[in-house]
Amino acid sequence: MNAQSIGVRAGADFATAKADFDGIKISDNETGFYLGLFTEIEAAETLNIRPEINYISIKDLDQIQVPVLAQFGLVDKFNVVAGPSFGFLLNTEEGEKSFNFGAALGLSFDFSENFLVEGRYTLGLSNLVEDNEFDASLKLSGFQLGLGYKF
Repeated sequence: MNAQSIGVRAGADFATAKADFDGIKISDNETGFYLGLFTEIEAAETLNIRPEINYISIKDLDQIQVPVLAQFGLVDKFNVVAGPSFGFLLNTEEGEKSFNFGAALGLSFDFSENFLVEGRYTLGLSNLVEDNEFDASLKLSGFQLGLGYKF
């Protein structure tokens, strides 16, 4: 049986919405927070699989995010995480899709057996505009900075 740990994570989410309509590009930044649960499943000595479920709240946008990350041990206590992220927007407006697919990349540092600090960027890859006859796009990305606790 592989070693496994369960934990909680929380911190700030710095989100960016990028829109492009008929060659006009608009970018909007907002700050919110995230709360989540994760598990680390040991796959090899320096590789863990880290599925998560996170709640993200930013101004008028709430999202459930489910990243499935590979966590690679770099050097003692430093880890890189990377993988796909599946987002489900909870309060979309008319004409917006509610599924947001992205790619996540980040670093974490275990400053004790139980506590960690982490930073992560998730690049939104899905165009959230529905029925797009005007070649418009709307993509959500975000940078997260926070703490985690492993039980």
